[in-house]
Amino acid sequence: MPIQLMLVSSLAMFLPATHALITHHHEISRAFFYSGTLFLFVSVLVALANAANARPHRAGRASLLSMLAVFLLLPMMLALPFDQSLPDTSFFNSWWEMVSSLTTTGGTLYEPARLPGSLHLWRGLVAWMGGFYMLVMAIAVLAPMRLGGFEVFFSGGPSGAPSANAPAADGGAETSERIAHYATRIAPAYIGLTGALWLGLMMAGDPPLVGFIHAMSTLSTSGISPVGGMTGSSSGLGGEMLIFLFFIPALSRRLWPGGGELRASDKLSNDPELRLAAFLVVIVPLFLFLRHWLAALEVKMPADFGAIFRSIWGSLFTSLSFLTTTGFESTAWHDARSWSGLGTPGLILAGLAIIGGGVATTAGGVRLLRVYALLRHGERELDKLIYPTSVAGGGAMARKLRRDGAYISWIFFMLFAISIAVVMMLVSLFGLSFEPATILTIASLSNTGPLASIAADIPLSWATLSEPVKSVFALAMVLGRLETLAIIALFNPEFWRG
Repeated sequence: MPIQLMLVSSLAMFLPATHALITHHHEISRAFFYSGTLFLFVSVLVALANAANARPHRAGRASLLSMLAVFLLLPMMLALPFDQSLPDTSFFNSWWEMVSSLTTTGGTLYEPARLPGSLHLWRGLVAWMGGFYMLVMAIAVLAPMRLGGFEVFFSGGPSGAPSANAPAADGGAETSERIAHYATRIAPAYIGLTGALWLGLMMAGDPPLVGFIHAMSTLSTSGISPVGGMTGSSSGLGGEMLIFLFFIPALSRRLWPGGGELRASDKLSNDPELRLAAFLVVIVPLFLFLRHWLAALEVKMPADFGAIFRSIWGSLFTSLSFLTTTGFESTAWHDARSWSGLGTPGLILAGLAIIGGGVATTAGGVRLLRVYALLRHGERELDKLIYPTSVAGGGAMARKLRRDGAYISWIFFMLFAISIAVVMMLVSLFGLSFEPATILTIASLSNTGPLASIAADIPLSWATLSEPVKSVFALAMVLGRLETLAIIALFNPEFWRG
């Protein structure tokens, strides 16, 4: 898969090269054209050499190591045309920008006005490819190894060895066959949804480039925007409603082709991830809405239905955006904050980002299914306090989620919390104060880069950080994308045996 990704990335460089040529940015066009040609030639040579010297290897080990290499090394290749097109930056900053994009974090070191449209297009393309890569690898590689959230389905928990119960394209298919199978199944849906949203945003009033980047950012949950988010968009409320609908695929794997092979319920209406997401997206706007009335009980205020609608919509859109770790801020979010009386409800948004979207989707965070398993386990323990001899129902899958699923989910949650503490400690050693360290760490590990500019009283900037701090956050983005259990699996002796 890394070689195929190199080939696709090389070909993708010709798209911003063409856009730069059309917009008369000839130096940028040359940088992308030359880089794309060079890396295409190198990728073909590497592919031929790899095919001629193919050796048997442990599929699980090779796949996990290749995923780690993709997020650490591939950004060096992707950063070259970006660095050549922006001469007043450093290669390190270009590499950091590509790590942020490829992991679908979406954090940026540059103000939107500083980058030409072609470079915004490249950032969006890289994030879009990173999202597709994770969709494929999650079901083809992580699921058989009981990682990436799929460990809650198996009593044995995560493992470095493939599971016999995991989905495969054809029974005991090899990893490469599974990757090819699911890539061909997912690609039409991923491309089709992106194209449909792009067309809808253009019809709503967005320019083609802005609509295309916003469509790619929505499907990849990167939150990358060439105009600073929805506030700079021309599509207005109609565009936000369209994007809101296309957030939904990031809430459950079963909404993607091949995702129904591992599911927690037979019916879509009973899907635990979708039901938990609906509850969270409703409860947050309700809290912000009711807080206004609770604070104004003794004050007679005329009902402003326009303000009420803007408040509800702003909190609804922004809540779902951060739950999917996209990070788009509604144009009505300011009205929602003013209505609730909370200057910056950053803690709420950070909590939503930590929870994250569905298992094996483009979203980051702890994931909805793990949180659901913990909630059901807590509910069952409360029931046992009242009825100690009771027997819980719900079927085999519900019992598995409440017991073994909750156990491994708690382990992952603790590892996630420890990761936050370790990253905060490291960046604090380089002089970063507590509040920025907390917000930026959560933004990195949950792959929600725009959280930095909205969660604090004063917007935080990634660009003002020192290089050591940015290096730590770049590694945190990779850790958040691959997840702690996958990294720990690399240290499993069984994983390396054979």
